Amino acid sequence: MSKELIHNVKESFKTQFHGDPLMVFSPGRINLIGEHTDYNDGFVFPAAIDLGIVLAINKSSSKTSRIYALNKKESHEIDLNQISPQKNGGWRNYVNGVIGELQKLGITIGNFNSVFAGNIPGGAGMSSSAALENSFVYGLNKLYNLGLKKKEMILISQKAEHNFVGVHCGIMDQYASMLGKKKSALFLDCRTTKSVPYKLKLKSLKLVLVNTNVKHDLSESAYNNRRAVCEKIANLLNVKSLRDTTEKSLNLIKDQISKSDYSKALYVIRENKRVKEFAKAIKKQNVKLMGDLMYKTHEGLSKNYEVSCEELDFLVETTKSMDFVYGSRMMGGGFGGCTINLVEQQNIDDFKTTTKHKFLETFGKPCTIYDVNISKGTHLIKI
Repeated sequence: MSKELIHNVKESFKTQFHGDPLMVFSPGRINLIGEHTDYNDGFVFPAAIDLGIVLAINKSSSKTSRIYALNKKESHEIDLNQISPQKNGGWRNYVNGVIGELQKLGITIGNFNSVFAGNIPGGAGMSSSAALENSFVYGLNKLYNLGLKKKEMILISQKAEHNFVGVHCGIMDQYASMLGKKKSALFLDCRTTKSVPYKLKLKSLKLVLVNTNVKHDLSESAYNNRRAVCEKIANLLNVKSLRDTTEKSLNLIKDQISKSDYSKALYVIRENKRVKEFAKAIKKQNVKLMGDLMYKTHEGLSKNYEVSCEELDFLVETTKSMDFVYGSRMMGGGFGGCTINLVEQQNIDDFKTTTKHKFLETFGKPCTIYDVNISKGTHLIKI
């Protein structure tokens, strides 16, 4: 968590609104394995990280609520009696959505002033949107003593994204950001929303993210399309979700569905199995198996689920000639963003140099590399 970021947000709040605000940190997240399984009631393995959103918030006696996005230098004024999604509202709809979903539950809040900023790279698949939603629902809960539990707050954040942003996301991003545990990844069952923390003892290995710095336009529509395909096949199989079926059952309806839809369902079924295998591998500290499973996940995301892109595939393929990289895969919704890599600590500089050089040489533009540390979930900043 950046002290500079906290300072800048607090000072901006004091300059604009005066007084001492409530300060909240809400982290972004990584996901070790289990991609596109969350909206299939499946299993995932996320962890909160030390990059996130810092929010300064306090009550206001004005007739409207005011929000200032410090990174973008953009303002937003809200009439609490007229909350609705804004066309091309961008970040504003995440905040509108949280307030709108609170109101749907019959919860009344007063007006507030706020400033937020973050250091999660946009479009990198680290869930800056979930961190933003969580920061506001958590901040408003504290400010107005709403008495909401963290599990209730993550559902409000998720519904904000569904109903105000139009992305029918699963629960993983909001869950990991809100409930993350320091130095642990969460083995999360997205149906029961119960998780088991697994201490990440990676021996001499480090998690490194490589950002392609591309975001292909397909992402939002393709995401909703994948979700619709999964629901359609679950209906055909007469199960609640793809989490409840097997390859054997899927093969029984193979001739009733397109080859593309079959491949997508097959990926989800296999990915759920991989997450469970990964949990066993973490317990045994079997980093070779962890890495192998990550590579298999990427292959499935690229070839079966078709959510990768040329840049992501290139980055994963490049690691295979580096004997100090144990595993690599694309992370997040796809069509750009980051790869997550399991790299020997002593070889991180080699990894960075080689990766940057090869990516620039191939695509004529730079990639960006981040080391990340596992953090705790959304919390008040004590200053």
